[in-house]
Amino acid sequence: MRSLQRQAPGSSGPDRPSDPSLGDVDARLAGRLAELRIDRGWSLDDLAGRTGVSRSTLSRLERAEISPTAALLGKLCAAYGRTMSHLLAEVEAEPPQLVRSARQLVWRDEESGFTRRSVSPPHPGLKGELLEGHLLPGADIPYDRPPVPGQEEHIWILEGTLELTVNGVVHELQTGDCLRFRLWGPSHFHNPGPGPVRYAVMIVLP
Repeated sequence: MRSLQRQAPGSSGPDRPSDPSLGDVDARLAGRLAELRIDRGWSLDDLAGRTGVSRSTLSRLERAEISPTAALLGKLCAAYGRTMSHLLAEVEAEPPQLVRSARQLVWRDEESGFTRRSVSPPHPGLKGELLEGHLLPGADIPYDRPPVPGQEEHIWILEGTLELTVNGVVHELQTGDCLRFRLWGPSHFHNPGPGPVRYAVMIVLP
């Protein structure tokens, strides 16, 4: 099960409880995805051809019958030319200038063992954003292409070991390491274990 949540006040760690007032966020995400497709004049078949995702899966997703995996959301973000943070920010009513810890948006893909926290979400007039990722041992997240070709990324490992493939090159990153690059092709995040990995990502759009 995947969920999009704010942090619960006073909680910590990837398993912190969610704010029960946000039960409709997944539905707003589904509605926004449908709006983006319709705004472009694409049919479900058109979008399926652009993403490689089946028409039936896309239809169920837009009706909020299922929640997207990280990999599926990455395909949709690439098709719509948005970073994941921008897409998630669009389902928030009014992103605040000051983002308190307890109000940072969290998206979980429990099936893949991936938790993503938007520490500094996208904001009009700003090109950068900051997020935190958490991967359980064995987690494996592939992305076919970047949502914005050439976007600049800085990935800083806060805890654990991360195998990160960028533009066809595999990098093994340890605690404290930082990898910086412009992303033009596919990327692949893998936690070889034995423990979880936690990392910060700064994204700067071109």
